[in-house]
Amino acid sequence: MNRKVLPLLTVSGAALLLAACAVGPKAPNPTIPAQGQGAFIGSQSASVSTEAARADWWRLYNDATLDGLIQQALTENNELEAAAANLRAVRASLSEARAGRLPTTNLNASGQYGRSSAAATADGNNGQSFENGETYSAGLDMAYEIDLFGRVGSAIRAARADAAAAAEALEVVRISVVAETARAYADTCSANAQIAVAERTIDLQGKTVDLTQRLLDGGSGNGLDVARARAALEQTRASLPPLRAQRDGALYRLSTLTGRTPAEASEAARGCQSPPQLSQPIPVGDGAALLARRPDVRQAEQKLAAAAARVNVATASLYPTISLGGSLGTSALDSNDLGKDSSFRFSVGPLISWNFPNIAVARARIKQADAQTDAALAGFDQSVLTALQETETALSAYANELDRRTALRTARDQAATAARLSRLRFDAGADSFLTVLDSERTLAGADAALAASEAQVVTYQIALFKALAGGWDQAPDPEA
Repeated sequence: MNRKVLPLLTVSGAALLLAACAVGPKAPNPTIPAQGQGAFIGSQSASVSTEAARADWWRLYNDATLDGLIQQALTENNELEAAAANLRAVRASLSEARAGRLPTTNLNASGQYGRSSAAATADGNNGQSFENGETYSAGLDMAYEIDLFGRVGSAIRAARADAAAAAEALEVVRISVVAETARAYADTCSANAQIAVAERTIDLQGKTVDLTQRLLDGGSGNGLDVARARAALEQTRASLPPLRAQRDGALYRLSTLTGRTPAEASEAARGCQSPPQLSQPIPVGDGAALLARRPDVRQAEQKLAAAAARVNVATASLYPTISLGGSLGTSALDSNDLGKDSSFRFSVGPLISWNFPNIAVARARIKQADAQTDAALAGFDQSVLTALQETETALSAYANELDRRTALRTARDQAATAARLSRLRFDAGADSFLTVLDSERTLAGADAALAASEAQVVTYQIALFKALAGGWDQAPDPEA
């Protein structure tokens, strides 16, 4: 073996043996509170079950229109498209970081015409000036960084964690789009149901106005009863415009979520007359399953991993950079001599670069990366608490609204009975018409309150499904 090559191979071999050694602290190990991994506080309600939560939760409503709208939103929603594009950009950054494992190459070629200065030579060329001449050169330079202190490997780990976090961010948007699409559809249906209740009330109150007017015309009524009946009628009519505006707003929101203009709003949703209904308890699983499924928690975990890897990148800047380089080429004074044996040149050897003046800057960057890691760890802890809080809040709101709806149904039934009896008593001459008006006003309020509660129940159902992060199994591979 050539003795001149031996020291080079010794240096490179030792460097390769140490290449896997990274400097800097290990990534912190995030922990999840044990109290947050068991059954939910709100899972004792009969309206939910401890079975595993479903990814395609919207299919529990058994509503073909809703299924089609969500599929359309998943395909054509612009926010989803933007999040997917962002994921592609981050994946490209990962490919760029991986390229640090590959050698860099540089092709060069040059041709020059000129004369060197005699005064610049050590002996002044004995007073003789150089003649004008030509020089030509062409070659290939290569360099490979030996990742002795783990800078490249840590940068790749950081980029890989960034890609995983971007994939989780896409899933966060996906869950939000699905939930908001279902909510917009339910709001449209609920508004139509409330409009129908108001229209039935208007029809009933219109008949009462006609009755009081006939009584007045026949001489057995009075103007006060007519005025009161008309006032009640107009109050109910005044509730219709806000409900119609609410329906149109939900319908237009649905159009945006599904990638359509308001003029292209779904006719099936526009004609929906009652909000979607569940026929079974909502499966919610437990806290451990929730935290494993929530993409915002996993995103925070990946951000923590990326921040920790960047601490290692910053720490590696305190140490020298070692590269193996080589050059192969040809140089000649005449272009016709390029490529001849006599013009061949090469060089090979290690290159060590160590920037001592920048140590203060490097240490400042390490402190910055450490602080960012602490922030990422706090962000992870907060995402865990937020996931549990949102789920428990949604469970409580849903269970309590169900109880409220039950009470409102009873109240509505009683109000209907009271209205019927007051009408019979008035017809029999046992009560004044004021009692009839009061009972009908109570019935109208009970009908409106019940319809609003029906809408709120569906809203809380969707909020619970969103908190449970249904759709997780559709998450993309961050390195696909």
